[in-house]
Amino acid sequence: MSDVGGSEHGQGAGAPVTLAITGASGAPYAVRLLEALNALRVPVRLVISSTGWRLLDEELGLTTPDSLREWTGDWSDVLLYDDMDRGATPASGSAASRGMVICPCSMGTLASIAQGTTRSLIERAADVCLKERRPLILVPRETPYSAIHLENMLRLTRAGAVVLPASPGFYHRPKGIGELVDFVVGRVLSQLGLRHEVGPVWRSGE
Repeated sequence: MSDVGGSEHGQGAGAPVTLAITGASGAPYAVRLLEALNALRVPVRLVISSTGWRLLDEELGLTTPDSLREWTGDWSDVLLYDDMDRGATPASGSAASRGMVICPCSMGTLASIAQGTTRSLIERAADVCLKERRPLILVPRETPYSAIHLENMLRLTRAGAVVLPASPGFYHRPKGIGELVDFVVGRVLSQLGLRHEVGPVWRSGE
């Protein structure tokens, strides 16, 4: 574990969320989600794969934890873990957890979770969420999907995961890319059961 941010979770903010970033295109979604969780003071167990770091660099120029922290606010409740440490806290079913989000989620990661392999901390943590019946939210951005992709998504949905593609809507007439990103991030926060004001909210009669 890389101890970047707070020393312990559970300082009155509830159980932590595990946030994993993998190598699928969509770094702005991941960074905005981490920023939103920090703003809500939700403890975060952050895991970034090697290809996730490559993604952050290629799409946003973020190469280090410090550069990521500059974009995402106060890290007092963030702990960063090594994806190769399969014995770290996110891999434990006995550790309190609000659930896990993989954003963005590569098709390789999705396939590995669907098959029950645990080659990395991210895959093991996702496997633990499924066996413990905790929320597991996968945010793929791949397009189009092959039959294999769809079969893996169906298998995971049947196992209890939520597949939430990074597919923003347009009914709120977004004025920029940031509003499109917030649309997806707001849906993720809602799936975690968090009260927030990120993205559009449908109100009856409007």
